[in-house]
Amino acid sequence: MTKEKLVQTALGKEQADLVLADAKILNVFTGEIISGDIAIIEGIIAAIGTYKDARQHIDLSGKYVVPGFINTHCHVESSMMLPLTYCYEEARWGVTTVITDPHEVANVAGIEGIRFMMNSAKSAPVNYYVQLPSCVPCTEFETSGAVLDAAALAELISDPAVLGLGEMMDYPGVFSGSPGVYAKLNLATGKIIDGHAPSISGKELQAYAAAGIATDHECTSITEAIEKLRSGMAILIREGSACRDLDVLIKGIVENKIDTRRIAFCTDDKHIRDLRREGSIAYNVKRSIELGLDTVSAYRMATINAADIYNLKDLGAIAPGRRADLLVLNDLEQVSIERVFKDGKEIDRNAAVNAATTNAAAVTMAPPVGSKNSIHIAPLGPGSFKLPHSKTVYPVIKIKPDQIITGKGTVRSDEVEALLQRGELCKIAVIERHRATGNIGVGLLAGYGLRRGAVAATVAHDSHNLIVLGTNDDDMRLAAEEIVRIQGGYVFVSEGKVQGSAALPVYGLMSDAAPETFTAQLDDLLEKIHAAGVPKDVEPLITMSFLALPVIPELRITDRGLFDVGKFQFI
Repeated sequence: MTKEKLVQTALGKEQADLVLADAKILNVFTGEIISGDIAIIEGIIAAIGTYKDARQHIDLSGKYVVPGFINTHCHVESSMMLPLTYCYEEARWGVTTVITDPHEVANVAGIEGIRFMMNSAKSAPVNYYVQLPSCVPCTEFETSGAVLDAAALAELISDPAVLGLGEMMDYPGVFSGSPGVYAKLNLATGKIIDGHAPSISGKELQAYAAAGIATDHECTSITEAIEKLRSGMAILIREGSACRDLDVLIKGIVENKIDTRRIAFCTDDKHIRDLRREGSIAYNVKRSIELGLDTVSAYRMATINAADIYNLKDLGAIAPGRRADLLVLNDLEQVSIERVFKDGKEIDRNAAVNAATTNAAAVTMAPPVGSKNSIHIAPLGPGSFKLPHSKTVYPVIKIKPDQIITGKGTVRSDEVEALLQRGELCKIAVIERHRATGNIGVGLLAGYGLRRGAVAATVAHDSHNLIVLGTNDDDMRLAAEEIVRIQGGYVFVSEGKVQGSAALPVYGLMSDAAPETFTAQLDDLLEKIHAAGVPKDVEPLITMSFLALPVIPELRITDRGLFDVGKFQFI
């Protein structure tokens, strides 16, 4: 479309394709609610005012219209659905732009996996942007399925769908001047570089920001968020399945009267079960308003703030020249979405659910080589989960409810067996699953609550080795072997029998089943795990998946052993 055509439509001399008439329009620039018509031509907003001449005319009868929501940071794979299925689900909840970092699949399949995610989303009903994974592997302290250096990432950095570099978790590499890290940072010069810097403060935070890292989604306190805002970084408030930071941060923003211009929303890791139950960014907006945040500020964080942070100049607002990504609402405070428009075309929110099933099947008709046969472990024996010998004490990973950060404790070696039998401790192990090396790290876990059996998964951030935890070695071994049989997913075993599973056969991360089929399996599995002792305030699967990520304090476990994140060394 030419600018002249857009101008002539705005002048009323060219007929609009669509007019949304008699709308209450949220102007995110001034904070006003403006009554008027929205004239759209070829998917672009031409003007707001009084416009009657259109090929299609929809009378909104005074309903609210706001810009489409932007999810600033997510991992599609963490939903456990294929890209098209995920995007349809986001669209149902008013998200018209997704910014995703495919580092989960990249850790399994490298550039091939990233291309799979991008190609699978080409017909998605939302804008699908990518931040290239910066840390594959996350650290040198684990075994991943691929290694991506700057030269590998250079293949994709100029793709129009690529906005920049994904979360830079290797902050020690930033501080030490790692040549590999700086090659990636320099590759993304002029683009957006996402951060991942939990608890980084003082001179280290200043150095991190000086490296050109522009965002952070790891803040768990308002003090941390304020310091990062002062450093010039943008804050992405995360509300996922295991990490729920929204309440504490929004309360802090309200109490401290923090300017929200450099704050946006994200979901990070939110699985399909929670997406279908709660929604996506709409949930963040509604909850923020409930917590006392000004309504307009909440919508700005979901729209124009996000667009400005990621230099998406044609998104985030209802104004001439912006893309017609719009939501029609019955109620502004309740975020009750009635209609979703993408590029001026309405998305049938109910049909999207069915279409997702069809597209999920279509995408996996010809999956990349190896995507459905990616779980390879060395044979397990009776001693595979034996703890390293200690005459005195063992270190213990301690779970914190609703957080992915952990604490650390100790237990006397002569108490371990009794605590395992009482369910006060679990064994936890990570088994290398990409090359069948035989690597197995074994440790102890407190706070999970499992009193019988074992839980296993191939979702184990970020290298996605096979993680298993349990109260006895036999059930742990059976759970791991069942994971291999179904080629990825989640398994619960008790008393020597497989009690439930939810398969993720695409790279061991995603399901090719219909969303309703998979969520039913997941619901059944979660119910059985909770019945075995895991408390309701612990999300057992997502929580378990982060216990293998050696960049989040304090203790983690990889296929190479128990790891102290603060000291950045194995115990």
